[in-house]
Amino acid sequence: MTDVTYPSKNPTPRPTRSGGRAARHASRAAKLSDDMRPVRPGLSGGQYKPLSDADVARIHAAALTALEEIGLADAPPSGVAILTGAGAVQGDDGRIRFPRALVEDMLAIANRDVTLCGRDPAHDLDLSGTRVHYGTAGAAVHMVDVAGRNYRESTVQDLFDAARIVDTLDNIHFLQRPMVCRDILDNLEMDLNTVYATTSGTTKHIGTSFVEPAHVAPCIDMLHMIAGGEAAWRARPFLSNSNCFVVPPMRFATEACEVMENCIRAGMPVLLLSAGMSGATAPSTIAGAIVQAVAECLAGIVYVNAMAPGHPAVFGTWPFGLDLRTGAMTGGSGEQALLTAGCAQMHRFYGLPGGAAAGIADSKLPDMQAGWEQMCSNVMAGLSGLNMVYEAAGMHASLLGFCHESLILGDDLIGQALRCVRGIEVDDETLALDQMRAVCLGGPGHYLGTEQTLGRMESDHVYPALGNRMSPKEWAEKDKPDLIENAIATKERILATTSAAQFAPDLDAAIRARFTIHLPR
Repeated sequence: MTDVTYPSKNPTPRPTRSGGRAARHASRAAKLSDDMRPVRPGLSGGQYKPLSDADVARIHAAALTALEEIGLADAPPSGVAILTGAGAVQGDDGRIRFPRALVEDMLAIANRDVTLCGRDPAHDLDLSGTRVHYGTAGAAVHMVDVAGRNYRESTVQDLFDAARIVDTLDNIHFLQRPMVCRDILDNLEMDLNTVYATTSGTTKHIGTSFVEPAHVAPCIDMLHMIAGGEAAWRARPFLSNSNCFVVPPMRFATEACEVMENCIRAGMPVLLLSAGMSGATAPSTIAGAIVQAVAECLAGIVYVNAMAPGHPAVFGTWPFGLDLRTGAMTGGSGEQALLTAGCAQMHRFYGLPGGAAAGIADSKLPDMQAGWEQMCSNVMAGLSGLNMVYEAAGMHASLLGFCHESLILGDDLIGQALRCVRGIEVDDETLALDQMRAVCLGGPGHYLGTEQTLGRMESDHVYPALGNRMSPKEWAEKDKPDLIENAIATKERILATTSAAQFAPDLDAAIRARFTIHLPR
């Protein structure tokens, strides 16, 4: 597919003067058509490159050296067979080492044309090139109660509500499970209910993990029912496996690898997730943390393609920052933003679809600290051309808490980040010399009412849904609207409606007859 472009001349311009002010206001309030939207999923980034070409080459060489000389420990027996069968070498110390030629051969056959499907094809995500998509992720164990300024344990209802909210937000492009269902004690039931809650809440692409290898099969059975059969599922898998297949530094996660193998056999895309903590389970330097994450994910590429050549996989380098004074995670730091942007540049070097973390707030509430933390890394991730920006909205307390209201506010924030990704179009129309002549030489002396200004006001500008741009006088006259209160009201309005992703009654009944579903009907 070609990159998303924005023509200078609006294909379907909105009315400018006809119909009066009321008609213009009504026109602006209506949902924009796709060709008029100023931002959309899949905008091409890549303008920002924190690494020089020489830096990228050195990181690549260092990662290959790490794989060849250090290797990875703790592969399951099945993984040992797959990897050594492809040409990896198991030493006397049990570690699997990867000859450079093997890594290069597997990179050559890796899938570079990955599309992550939604249940609704309108939400398909094309991960080619530097196309950028923002979404949720994480395994928070708490929910943020913004009204009470408290934290409580997350539930399956909270997960379902998050999915329903994501389904309505234009700038949240996918739902990776952002929280754990703490109210379901049985791990198999938790995995099954995670699949049910997310798929019945949104038709966008979904990501989740599985606790044990044996849980994959019953979850796949449920997905077959939702898709309309195994063939339909394999043709358009709308849920992917978020798989922490390594335990940094440089060790395979034995059970997670077995989960991954089962998912691959079932036709499920996989996110190869390496999540080292800089200064603890990864080197403290930004470059070193990127080297280790790249090496671990290259090992994942070998693993996946040795088992199923060309299987859809996302190169998930997720190194995190650490406050070395306290040992606390620094998901909202400038260092985190650089880690993510540097990883995105390595994804481009390999030409592989990639994902990393951005938008994390260390702040406990959706406040000013959260705003600067979320915006900094989200903008840098987008500008660096990261295909999948995980954790982009709603995540607080360094991944320990998730907030529905922050998710809604994140839609506004990411809209502005996407506008930065879109960049500046320069052509004869946007240079505006004709407008300058008309306005300055005998014209009104301003641009407020020109055809060009009114004709481009929707396609060029991103307007916040909740962000307040009133003057102090108007703000006071409107009873001083509060951002958090408006986010709460928006949440309540969304959740008061029926989910557009809800299953047909007969399908829902069949799922509930076969599986223990904890959500009420």
